Amino acid sequence: MGTLREIVVFLHIIGFATLFGAWAAQAFGGKKQFTQLMNVGLAIAGIAGLLLAWPMGLFEPGAGFYIKITVKLVVLIVIGALIGIGMARQKRGEAVPAGMFWSVGVLALLNAGLGLFWH
Repeated sequence: MGTLREIVVFLHIIGFATLFGAWAAQAFGGKKQFTQLMNVGLAIAGIAGLLLAWPMGLFEPGAGFYIKITVKLVVLIVIGALIGIGMARQKRGEAVPAGMFWSVGVLALLNAGLGLFWH
């Protein structure tokens, strides 16, 4: 069971890296717009995160675990909403507001920090 957990954690990190890497590439060298790769990274991180939480405390028992997972899930949903709204604006030919774009990067880092530092 430990090996399976480590594989899922690895996939979770790959999802975060894909999301944040795609965002950073746009932030520091692109057009500051959302890409489909950000959605892919978000989906990988989200599915792997839910798989980590699925046993409901098997790996990290305690009430704090449920609060942590809920907060991380809310942040994930907000990131998804921002990307979705931004991509819809892009399809209409509108620019993505700077605050919306930069919020995705900040929230992605926040979610990684929550996972790492909240015990």
